[in-house]
Amino acid sequence: MSSAAPPGHNWTRSQPAADEESEDPVDQMISRTGCMACHHAVQECMAEHQDWRKCQDQVKAFRDCMSQYQKNRLEELQRRQKQVPTDG
Repeated sequence: MSSAAPPGHNWTRSQPAADEESEDPVDQMISRTGCMACHHAVQECMAEHQDWRKCQDQVKAFRDCMSQYQKNRLEELQRRQKQVPTDG
């Protein structure tokens, strides 16, 4: 008895319907980081090659961009905490 392998991920990017006004929440979050171009590069590579191993340059660029954003965000939060006077 042999069973067919389950289908893999569908990495093709579908275009939203013309009447669809709401943006994907993940895309909204990524756009706030400034890393949307890197994210799109990963998606386009995956759609083209359908093998994440062939997209490591794009994945690394996206990871680096997100890491930089997180570092900057942490520094900003720490700066704000220092500015808030504490009652003592």
